[in-house]
Amino acid sequence: MATPQQTLDAPLSLDGSAKPATSAKSTGTPAGVWPTGIVAALAWGAFGALTWRWPNKVAGFSDWAYTDELGIAVLVAAAALLAVAVGGGYAGPLRRLRQAIRHAGPWLVALPLVLAGWEILTAKTALLPTPFFAPPQALIEVYIDDWRRLGDSALNTLKLLGFGVAYGGVVGFLIGVSIGWSRRIGYWVHPVLRVLGPLPSTALLPLTFYFFPSSYSAAVFLIALATAFPVAVLTWSGVASVNKSYYDVARTMGASEAFLVLRVAIPAALPQVFVGLFMGLGASFSVLVTAEMMGVKSGLGWYLTWAQGWASYVNMYAALIVMALLFSGVITLLFAVRDRALSWQKGTVKW
Repeated sequence: MATPQQTLDAPLSLDGSAKPATSAKSTGTPAGVWPTGIVAALAWGAFGALTWRWPNKVAGFSDWAYTDELGIAVLVAAAALLAVAVGGGYAGPLRRLRQAIRHAGPWLVALPLVLAGWEILTAKTALLPTPFFAPPQALIEVYIDDWRRLGDSALNTLKLLGFGVAYGGVVGFLIGVSIGWSRRIGYWVHPVLRVLGPLPSTALLPLTFYFFPSSYSAAVFLIALATAFPVAVLTWSGVASVNKSYYDVARTMGASEAFLVLRVAIPAALPQVFVGLFMGLGASFSVLVTAEMMGVKSGLGWYLTWAQGWASYVNMYAALIVMALLFSGVITLLFAVRDRALSWQKGTVKW
């Protein structure tokens, strides 16, 4: 018979009655064991074993560089993941590591399965023919042998993107605040924005190459143009939709026009400003790659064109992966800036 204290400690069922707490023994899972982590470790181990022990078969020859190294490295990682899954409930460092990666458990199971299928279809059976397709270890070869050119291209892409987005974001923000606050400015700027804004920035490539002194400055202008339009439209919408009572309260306290713009209109419009930045950033990515392919002498877009000219599809895939990680990192950074800038609005803004 349960004691009163045990009854109080027991969780409540749906009908409100107390029910006994579930123990590790009743669920069949030992305390401290992470089942998803064990499955993930087995999946990674299977991928490493088939990569290492299954002979390669590719277009008449059976050798891909770094095949053995990849298989052994994956097996080591699988053993480490198994240690985290089994012992992460007890040891301090392993427990913290498990807490950090626990949310990614399903992905840790799915990713080795995808990589194993990729490995089988390319290196092991050659069902996907070369040179159009290559196994994962071919990407490792590119990153090791051509890291200098690829890294320089990534840095130049990030630099070009930074200049274009910064210029476009500032100009679009100023235009949006101006037409959202002043009807006189909006009368002249709004029609121009509606006519020229929806035009694809890449359609202006011939004109930009004529008017700008270098292909780099033309690329910066195109990226800035692609960023400025959504930032201007969303900023204008945010400023125009600010509750009029905010202005009335500020005016009764003696606020000036500059105070109303800087301390009332702009802070209230910031959520939509960041929406415009996200939209402009997405548009700038496509313009960036196109501009680099057309005239810039270094960058990931240029690298893709160079690799395609040499029919080096492995280098193209490696550059695409770097590009995806780079753009994803930029978006993640913008999310962090947004969360920090709008931390005071978390009670009223839905994230």
